[in-house]
Amino acid sequence: FFDLIVGTEEEFFIAGGFPDIIDSLKSVRSLSNAVLVCKQGPLGACAMIDTIPENLEDGVKGKVFNIEVFNVLGAGDGFMAGLLKGWLTGESWTLSLTYANACGALAVSRHGCTPAYPSLKELNFFLKRKITKRSLRYDKELEQWHWATNRKKTWSNLNIFAFDHRSQLEKMPGANQQKISDFKFICYEALRRTNVSNKGFLCDSRYGQEVLFESQKESFWVGRPVEKPNIVPLSFEEDVSDDCGGLSEWPENHVVKVLCRYNEKDESAVKYQQEQTLKRLFLAARRNRLETILELLTGDEELDFSETLSGIIQRFYNLGIFPDWWKLHPSLSHESWEEISKIINHNDPNSCGVLLLGQNKTIDQLEKSFKVASKHPIVRGFAVGRSIFGHVAEKWMMGCISEDEAILSIQKNFTKVCSLWEKHFSKQD
Repeated sequence: FFDLIVGTEEEFFIAGGFPDIIDSLKSVRSLSNAVLVCKQGPLGACAMIDTIPENLEDGVKGKVFNIEVFNVLGAGDGFMAGLLKGWLTGESWTLSLTYANACGALAVSRHGCTPAYPSLKELNFFLKRKITKRSLRYDKELEQWHWATNRKKTWSNLNIFAFDHRSQLEKMPGANQQKISDFKFICYEALRRTNVSNKGFLCDSRYGQEVLFESQKESFWVGRPVEKPNIVPLSFEEDVSDDCGGLSEWPENHVVKVLCRYNEKDESAVKYQQEQTLKRLFLAARRNRLETILELLTGDEELDFSETLSGIIQRFYNLGIFPDWWKLHPSLSHESWEEISKIINHNDPNSCGVLLLGQNKTIDQLEKSFKVASKHPIVRGFAVGRSIFGHVAEKWMMGCISEDEAILSIQKNFTKVCSLWEKHFSKQD
């Protein structure tokens, strides 16, 4: 009654009842018209569609991959996943077996079982490109494809309310630790009440830890800063060994956000330290299976940023730093966005994209930058803060408005920013 029977040589010995593989396969064929696929370990596999050949090598074969075997756990399931993908979508048996062999090879080349299996995009990339390292887990380009195409969730058109500010709130008249913490909850409540899809927030753990706990009940996009504010060279709030801020304790849905002030005019030693710190953070985030968002301030934000910023972005890619998200200053130049898009797409075609900074602009000023940026698909949304809560925070800290008034004002501002973004994003080509 079967359509497909898959087994190792040993399993076909048992099923067929003979010590010779060809005799066993013929015995199975006498009982079933199913396609028989015999797995041969590192030699791949062969399929017998109709009659059984006198030699396994005369069966249908797929491409075999000569790689280092690191961990055999899950190899059979990986092989079967590739085989079924090809078979069930009507591919040839040669390609189906190639899929199977490739999935098995990727499974045995990495640590773990299910997390080692490729996405379809990764599988196609692997088949298209030649093997550059037999130890596939050390192939940085392949590992980046594996990471970037196996995300649990992809986002687009993101509406991010950024209230991860610390030093700016600390300087406000009337502010103290408790008030700042309470204000984080005001911002969070305003976000919750805003009726918009694809929303999320940035919040720090210094003052907003309770907000981060509370938000686990929702399905928001959540980003958390790890850097100490306004410090160059870059350093972290909670630097525990190589964990760069206790990342091992973070929920997997939290995105590691880092703001780096990187100026090409800085001394070489300062730039080198910044780069090494970012590399350490990037590796720590990957170890803990956390996405990252890198916010770059170059010191030239008021100028046409294409040449300066694209050069820095390329420099970070060359260093092996592949943030999932970029958080960048908006430009009013289409040429600048085209250059940024070219750099990111060339180095990381599966990047989550760019979120726009607000930098305390008025809402009318934000609309101008939204209008330009929304024409470029690499831009996937905004992450705006003080433009939404700045004046409200000042009034609330001084006791000039109530908590409810603050929530309503912030909700109104956030709604307006979301509407302006949607107005232009919906027209994106």
